[in-house]
Amino acid sequence: MKRIVLRFGLASGVILVALSSVLWAVTMNEAIDLEGSEVIGYSAMVLSFLLVFFGVRSYRDTVAGGAIGFGKAFQVGLLITLITCAMYVITWEIAYFNFFPDFLDEYTTRALAKMRAEGESAAAIQKMEGQMAFMAKYYDNIFFNSAITLLEVFPVGLIVSLISAAILRRKPAEAAPAATAIA
Repeated sequence: MKRIVLRFGLASGVILVALSSVLWAVTMNEAIDLEGSEVIGYSAMVLSFLLVFFGVRSYRDTVAGGAIGFGKAFQVGLLITLITCAMYVITWEIAYFNFFPDFLDEYTTRALAKMRAEGESAAAIQKMEGQMAFMAKYYDNIFFNSAITLLEVFPVGLIVSLISAAILRRKPAEAAPAATAIA
């Protein structure tokens, strides 16, 4: 199991990190807006987490003899998800603290500008400013930052793991009944 989990987890992580790295750079250069980057970002997550499905299927077909229960399938999927998430979080921490230290300031500026352009009320804008100021206070703490980043990606992997386990579970084939003797 360890080999399959590592192979598919690392492959999924590489895909997610590669797609996210390009997306971060493009977003920070303002080539796409925040909403577009969120849609593309979550699409990249789903795409990379498709390897959870293939990893569980590989485990079922090669290690488990073609049969796997929901629990074991979910365990394999969750382990692949955790490897992928760890790679994503580590990459974001490196990128944020070394290449995008002003990310939250830019995000806040763009989000508030969008709210103003859409005619949001002054109270709603002020509320958003307060929320972003609260977030900024803690975002430079690597543990808080890591937790927020994990919460961004882990639910997607969890859902894909649950769906994969439900789809791929298979009971062992029952032995063919013995031929009855005709008397």
